This record gives sequence, C-alpha cells and structure tokens, in this order.
Amino acid sequence: MLNLPQFKAAAVQAAPVFLDTDATVDKVCGLIREAAGNGARLVAFPEVFVAGYPYWNWVMNPVEGSPWFEKLCRSAIEIPGPEIRCIAAAAKANHINVVIGVNERSRTGIGTLYNTLLTISDEGRILGRHRKLVPTWAEKLTWANGDGSALRVHDTSVGPLGSLACGENTNTLARFSLLAQGELVHVASYIALPVAPPDYDMAEAIRVRAAAHCFEGKLFTVVSCSTVSPEIVDAMSATHPQARELLARRNSAFSGILGPDGRVIGEPLIDEEGIVYADIDLSRCIQPRQMHDITGHYNRFDVFDLRVNRRPLAAAQFDDGTADTSNRFDAETDAELNSFELTESKS
Repeated sequence: MLNLPQFKAAAVQAAPVFLDTDATVDKVCGLIREAAGNGARLVAFPEVFVAGYPYWNWVMNPVEGSPWFEKLCRSAIEIPGPEIRCIAAAAKANHINVVIGVNERSRTGIGTLYNTLLTISDEGRILGRHRKLVPTWAEKLTWANGDGSALRVHDTSVGPLGSLACGENTNTLARFSLLAQGELVHVASYIALPVAPPDYDMAEAIRVRAAAHCFEGKLFTVVSCSTVSPEIVDAMSATHPQARELLARRNSAFSGILGPDGRVIGEPLIDEEGIVYADIDLSRCIQPRQMHDITGHYNRFDVFDLRVNRRPLAAAQFDDGTADTSNRFDAETDAELNSFELTESKS
C-alpha cells in the first residue's frame, strides 16, 4: 500500500543580519520555532542566508569590492561547526526539517567560499551539503564552483526532498538529475536581486522557474527568497550612493509554494518579509504522471542518456603509501558529515 505524506510546509522570506553570523543564526532559530509553532514540518530558508549575499559585486568594481569579500570570508562558516549545530539543535527540538543556504568557507582555504545549501532532518542530522555548481554572473567574483557529489534526493519524514540554489533552477540537467532520483518535494532558494535589466521582473522569473520544475516533474516546490534590508542598502550606499537606487527596485523577491500543476498554492510573498505556508499532499503527484512521467514511461532512455559525475572534487591527491591514497583537500570528508553528531550542549 502506497502511503504518501501530508504536511504543512513553510517558506521564509527575510533578510539576514548582514554579515553578522551569530545574530543571523539566532534569527534562524527563532524562525524555525515560529514555523514549527504554526504546524510546519518543513521550513525553507533563502540562499546564503547565513549571513549575507555579495551585493557589492553588482554595485562596485572588483577592486572596490575586495574589502567586502574579506568581510564575507570572516563571516562564513565551516561545516560541520558550532553555527550549524545550533540550527540542527533547533530543527531537532522543534521536530522540523530545515533547508538553509550558507556561505561555507573551505577548511583548508580561507579565501575559498562556496554557496552551500544544507538539508537537516527533523532529528537534527545533516542529510546533505550541496555546493552551487556554477556561481551566476557577478557571483563568480565570490564563490568557487561546487561539484556533483551532493546532487542527491534525501529520504525525509516529509518525503523525497531535493534542493537547488537560485540560478541552478534554470539548469535543466541538474533538475532532471533530482527528478530521476524520485524527488517529490523541491526547495528552490533565492536572493532578491533588484540590480537587473529594466525589463526583467525578478519575482516573476522566480515563479516561472518554479512552475516549470513543478509541471515537468509533477511535484511540489517550496521557494524561499531573501529580502534586501535597509541595513544592506545603507552598507552598500555608504561609499556608493548609486547603490541605494539600484537596490530599491520592487518585484525583486518571491516566496511561495507551488503544486504539481505549476500553480501557486495560496498567496505568495512579494518583497515583504514573512513566512508563507501551504498544505502539501504528495498523493497529488500521482495522477498527473499518467500523462507525463519524464523519468519513467514518458521518455526514451534508449535515445537520451544523462550521466552525472558525483565524484567529489579535490585540489590534490596525496599518496602516503597506505591503502587509502585519496584525501579531500578542500573540505571535510563525506564520512565526517555522515558521522555528524548533534551536541545537546548548545541550543
């Protein structure tokens, strides 16, 4: 007998405490408690919510933005670490699954950062760490490329859960790789980006991308987008007055929950801070697949062949004369993540 979960999902639309890691973690834990208190069993947070997006890449030249890059490096976190232990403790205490974006600093490269999405179970365990495959446009000044090692769908209490960061949701092959693993719940994390061509509607672009994934894959998508706080505008405009106008544009943030037909469930949030909720019934993913099941009967795998390299990238391979000659130079091993133990000493 096939029994699929029914649950309430929450999407946070908010700004971090800009480049203040500890204060942002406190805000995250408060929002986790709020979402769980309203009955949510899954809460999604925006891209690099801990603890900020490099808006200077869009309003300054690279030389002017370099001091801000250093500030971002100093505020970035390592995984696992005390900040994630706090968030994991909040997830466990409130019995809620959490997907959150962070600036991850390489353990062995203080100037190497990743745009990372973490999936944490309602038992407080790190299920996955996905590093954005390709930083988008001006973001290449800040983040290194991720790899395919975490293009994975996780078995959770709310069903098969996958996630991608911002522009990755336009990457058809990345999305298909998650669908092919049985994804039924997708989290798409974004940042508000007011700096755009005059005819570009960021909020609508986010909605369209989510609708495409839902309709093609016959699944639910939870979209969480950040906002641009007055604090961020003041920081960027202190030395670059034009930043105030560039970062004030409306229709730059969209958060909401979409169903297998591509339509938004309830009312989304546009630009304003808050949490949007929706009830999800995964059984709604069944009937539409009789028409289009692109990872099953509605495809031709004798014609199309997608291969995904999930080997972790490494800066170097070290041969110490032992049986195991591999070493991950840029970050901790997957085994360390898998053995992550939640400490109760920090809440």
